[in-house]
Amino acid sequence: MKLVKLTLGAALLSGAASGALAADKELHFIMCGGEVREADQAVVDQFEKDHEGVSVNLEAVPWGTCQDKSLTLAAAGDPPSIAYMGSRTLRQLANNDLIVSANIDPEAPYQPGVLDTVTIEGTQWGYPHAFSTKALYINCGIIEESGQECVAPATWDDMYAMAKGVVDNTEVAGVGLSGKDFDNTMHQFLNYLYSNGGTVIDGATGENKLDSKETRETLEFYGKLVDVAQDGPTAWERSQLRDLFNDGKIAMYVTGPWGHGQHNEDINQLVAPIPAGPSGESGSILITDSIVVFKGSGHEDLAHDLAQRITSGDSQYDLDSSWGLTPILDYTKLGKDEPYYNDGIWPIFTASISTGGPEPLVEDFKSLQSVFTNMVQGIILKDDTVDNLVTIAAEELDDAL
Repeated sequence: MKLVKLTLGAALLSGAASGALAADKELHFIMCGGEVREADQAVVDQFEKDHEGVSVNLEAVPWGTCQDKSLTLAAAGDPPSIAYMGSRTLRQLANNDLIVSANIDPEAPYQPGVLDTVTIEGTQWGYPHAFSTKALYINCGIIEESGQECVAPATWDDMYAMAKGVVDNTEVAGVGLSGKDFDNTMHQFLNYLYSNGGTVIDGATGENKLDSKETRETLEFYGKLVDVAQDGPTAWERSQLRDLFNDGKIAMYVTGPWGHGQHNEDINQLVAPIPAGPSGESGSILITDSIVVFKGSGHEDLAHDLAQRITSGDSQYDLDSSWGLTPILDYTKLGKDEPYYNDGIWPIFTASISTGGPEPLVEDFKSLQSVFTNMVQGIILKDDTVDNLVTIAAEELDDAL
């Protein structure tokens, strides 16, 4: 795909004058995902109308290559003006002085915890644009076949007892666990850690908090679940657990709100909060993608304006509701009388927002992923003790920070 080099005016202009006086400026906008949504295109069209002489080269690039493309261009001195990327990249981008901090309206009605996913030691580096939380999906048919009542387990002990009842009385695994060398192995573990009051990195100080009682309790529970899980969890990742759930081979597993529509219609499914550990209350990992403004394009002010428009109002609501995402904003504060997330399964996914925790922001995400994969696989395979595995993981996390 042809890349268009940005053309710059003599100087940055701000405020209302920037729209009237900007001369033939082109913003290069890399949109991860491989498609341009109609709602986003409408925002871009209006932005161009409001800024005479400004155009937007909106380039949709598949997820597999778009983040590397944005990083490569920025490192080569030809950065995109703006890009839609996973928030996990923010520390790498910020530490390498490739992006500028976000200008987020302090009155913007973000759900609690959302801004933690883009904040590094008190500074916000991206405009959150897509958001997810997780919940526990239960196949009530299997639970009832095992002689149990299909009710949401409130605690880890309740969840384990339900899973063991399935294993003892049917030919089905009680729970699906992911332990493959893949990023959602870390995500799955963090769902349980955050439901036990745990912390990975202190958002205000950047301090490593992994070596804790809460982490040890979580890893111990994960090892316990192996006894009631499908065979060989280290060979499975989350999307494969969905297939096992649809095939009636596991009774429950954790995934996002999209799972409800991906499961077979003949499954009587119960969506429940992730059970609480002994040191916490039900929570979830909070994951966002973000719009980021790159440094060095020469028109960062215009890029901030476009980022703010894309991540607010009807454009943001259309993304959340059409993609089936956990709402990133409290839309009741924006005049939405009947937001989509008030009914059905949505209260389960919104209730855990305030008690959840962010995907940790580190410069080397692959190293972070390895920290958790090694720890989780170690307990699944019974290679070491909980205490040693957590101690080693915390030391490895220090190296990744």
